Amino acid sequence: MQIKEIIVVEGKDDTTAIKRAVQADTIETNGSAISEETLKRIQHAQEKRGVIVFTDPDYPGRRIRAIIEERVKGVKHAFLPKAKTIAKNGKGLGIEHAADEDIREALQHVYTPTHELLNEAVITLEDLMTARLIGHPQSKQRRDRLGEILNIGATNGKQLHKRLKMFQITEEQFGAAIAQLDQEENDA
Repeated sequence: MQIKEIIVVEGKDDTTAIKRAVQADTIETNGSAISEETLKRIQHAQEKRGVIVFTDPDYPGRRIRAIIEERVKGVKHAFLPKAKTIAKNGKGLGIEHAADEDIREALQHVYTPTHELLNEAVITLEDLMTARLIGHPQSKQRRDRLGEILNIGATNGKQLHKRLKMFQITEEQFGAAIAQLDQEENDA
């Protein structure tokens, strides 16, 4: 599987994992303190070939995404759930620990966020409450699983609402994901 866009990762171990799973070029941020020079390289890559941000599902990874998203418009995002990035010994978390097939699947489900307000607030905060994604004892687990189903990553309630809009998740996609989530809970 060859990826046209340049994939932005956090470090060289992530690059090794990406290159093991797919044919792709990467840019490494070398941690969450992204330099101005690295941001310029990412901007240049976006203009030439496009960029997919593929960072770890933790606070530093989310911070890197936010910085890049703010500075480089139109980048795509790939996500892996935390459970698929835990080291075999349980002492580490990151893309570098993911299985090749999980990396390939994440790269097949990239999203390009939109900042246009064409579909303003299709899914409301009330919808999130009704779906028990906020304000419920099981909200965090439900949000995490919803993020896996929709391939948008794990979020808190406020971030979830923003991501659903940003990635233009339709009412139909949201409803189908909630139905799957409810079915999984009923089967458990």
